[in-house]
Amino acid sequence: MTPDPREALRDVCAPLRFSPLPELLTFGELHARPAGTVQWLPVGAMAAEGWVPVLFDKLRTEHGPGHRLPAATNFLRVTLREPIFMVSASLYLTGRAPLLDADTLYLPWDTASARFATPVSVDTRLAVLPDDPAAHHPDTVVVRDLDEQIGLTAEALFATFEPLIDALHEHSRAGKRTLWGWVLDTLHFYMLNPARYLARDAEAAWDLAGRLADAVVEAGAVTRKRPRLFPFAPGHPQGTWAVRGTCCFDYKGDPEHGYCTTCPLKCDTERAESLSEWLRDPALAP
Repeated sequence: MTPDPREALRDVCAPLRFSPLPELLTFGELHARPAGTVQWLPVGAMAAEGWVPVLFDKLRTEHGPGHRLPAATNFLRVTLREPIFMVSASLYLTGRAPLLDADTLYLPWDTASARFATPVSVDTRLAVLPDDPAAHHPDTVVVRDLDEQIGLTAEALFATFEPLIDALHEHSRAGKRTLWGWVLDTLHFYMLNPARYLARDAEAAWDLAGRLADAVVEAGAVTRKRPRLFPFAPGHPQGTWAVRGTCCFDYKGDPEHGYCTTCPLKCDTERAESLSEWLRDPALAP
């Protein structure tokens, strides 16, 4: 029996310190869930039926931040973080690429807490290479080579996220380059983070993330500036981190916190000092 590639993804992410996967369910498992206070909203329907403005305003009113720019990137964080991690980490760690779909990616909204719960990806299909042991699994799509795999993955990601980002842009007035910039930055970080934790080649992970990001841009995403690698402790297996190309504007919602360590607005000297502290005391690292 061909092993389930989704189980393999869970297994390979289990040792990581940071592995925010979505729930991976079948339609049967999803429909068996008791509704309770949770509304199960597919991304496509959520955008088409006008839920994005309603839930954005509710989330911002109940939990902040008050400023619209960090509120917009926070909305992406609580809805798209897990799907982006799944795509990036799976492609990097397993060589298999989840193909997102706006009709099968669900964002559970809990009406009691006015928060999004962990996203759910239903009957997730994966693009695999011809020599992959899972090539005969019914939920895999066999591609010719890595270029085709990356292209299909990027097109699926763009088609899934674009309706939500369009609706968020129109309502929040946050620029699409800012919103897509957050997505592309996060895509890079979620390949780099596992590479650093596992003491692998950070540059190789970054190069693969760059290829995927290039394909997402080719599919239609827009951004002003791409993120960059930031080596701060040459020779140390975890001595490379990165700088975002797009500010998430968290500092506008929490001025006392200041710039994030990865913020493009932060001085590189201060950034290197903070990152060096992480090496001396890993408990300080995010």
